[in-house]
Amino acid sequence: MATALRPIGHEDRLSLVEHLDELRTRIIISLVVFLAAFAVCFWQNDRILDIMDRPLEQSAFTKGSEDPLERTAAFQQALKQLSLQLSVVNREMARSDDVSPALKAQFLSLSRQAAATAAAAPKATARRPVTLGVGEPFTVTFKVAGYAALLLSLPFLLWQAYAFVLPAFSPRERQIALPLMAMVPFLFIAGVVFAYYMILPNAISFLQNFNDDNFDILLQARDYYRFSIMVLAAMGLLFQVPIGILAITRVGIVTPRQLRKNRRYAILVIAIVAMVLPGQDPVTMLMLMAPLLVLFEGSILLAAVVDRRVERSRAREEAKLAASDEDDDDIPHDPDREDD
Repeated sequence: MATALRPIGHEDRLSLVEHLDELRTRIIISLVVFLAAFAVCFWQNDRILDIMDRPLEQSAFTKGSEDPLERTAAFQQALKQLSLQLSVVNREMARSDDVSPALKAQFLSLSRQAAATAAAAPKATARRPVTLGVGEPFTVTFKVAGYAALLLSLPFLLWQAYAFVLPAFSPRERQIALPLMAMVPFLFIAGVVFAYYMILPNAISFLQNFNDDNFDILLQARDYYRFSIMVLAAMGLLFQVPIGILAITRVGIVTPRQLRKNRRYAILVIAIVAMVLPGQDPVTMLMLMAPLLVLFEGSILLAAVVDRRVERSRAREEAKLAASDEDDDDIPHDPDREDD
């Protein structure tokens, strides 16, 4: 294994068997890391599920909600508060000296009944996904733990993939590829975090409270987690826009000026991408478009700055070469040395 994972230079020539041996070793290491991350995530599956449920919990008991289930829960809480107040009032009435023993006993009985009614009222809990199949709690937990493990191990998996591919790049290509590859995991995590805190709560709140007076809204766990994971993954991938733009500008396919000139086409493509992503509602679409437009404009600006720096560096190198050539021309020639 140590031989297969030794540093490989661009000028090294490996046989097909050596390439396959290196690939096999990197795949085995990646699987071990993923399985270790999965074991940790499955061990902490209750905490992970709580994290995934928070955007859904924030969509419950919104102001003006007409959801029958939420209205029933609100009524139960109001009844609980009323029962507690009645229990206190009846207890105080029973302590009065002006009350007959029979009425005092009745007040005490009413106080105990009111207290029992308040204790029997269910707690006001936020929405949670429901399961319908016998094995669905286990299978859904297994899938969510797997996706969480993939997210945790993604930086290491990407590093293994880059380490296998990088020797094929020339030194100049490597100078372009390394900074771009280093940005991939950070941009992916930034996209996931942005989607979790900004997109998911608003999208779920809009979708779950839309026309809620006509439905008993029950959300199946399988569908909810699939929707959430697809939104998070899609946003993480879409946050790779700066890398794509920097790559095509550094390679020379397009220039920042051409990207600015064709900005309207980019906006159209971003709108189409946001439309076909999970959710397909105006709130989710607009919240997906906003960061993508910002990333697109910021990527153009970053690409322009990088191009200007490269041009300045190239101009300095050319100036140094020209100056060295002039110095060589100014050196006097020795005829005797030429004769020798």
